[in-house]
Amino acid sequence: MITGVRIALDVGTVRIGVAKCDREGLLATPLTTISAGPDSLNQVKLLVDEHDVVCVYVGKPINLAGKDTASTKSALDFAHELSVLLVESNSEVRMIDERLSTVSAQRGMQEAGRNVKQSRDAIDQAAAVVILEHALATERHSGGLAGEEVS
Repeated sequence: MITGVRIALDVGTVRIGVAKCDREGLLATPLTTISAGPDSLNQVKLLVDEHDVVCVYVGKPINLAGKDTASTKSALDFAHELSVLLVESNSEVRMIDERLSTVSAQRGMQEAGRNVKQSRDAIDQAAAVVILEHALATERHSGGLAGEEVS
């Protein structure tokens, strides 16, 4: 299995949830929430540099039938721009299926007794954790990085 810190991004129109794992890829934890906007790519790059990230997983929003959604193009565009920004780093950018990640995160918040409206930042981070956990499970099964490489 790959070693090194990986992060996952749940890219939205308002916020970007970020999660990271340890070098061994054993535990995914919430990291931060970034406001979506003109500086968000630079903020992700700072996190990549700060944590010496080897792979950035960007959630690819697709529907239950496996088809693209209205948000798919936005996430793909973000991933491509991030890939260009990280070209000189040793970090790879990969798209990974994020079906039901936000739904799962919201359900977890509700079960914990948290108000969904007041927990949006935490929900975005929890969705990123779900995305990263899926990627890490796929890595353990395949022995390599998960998802589709963005170039």
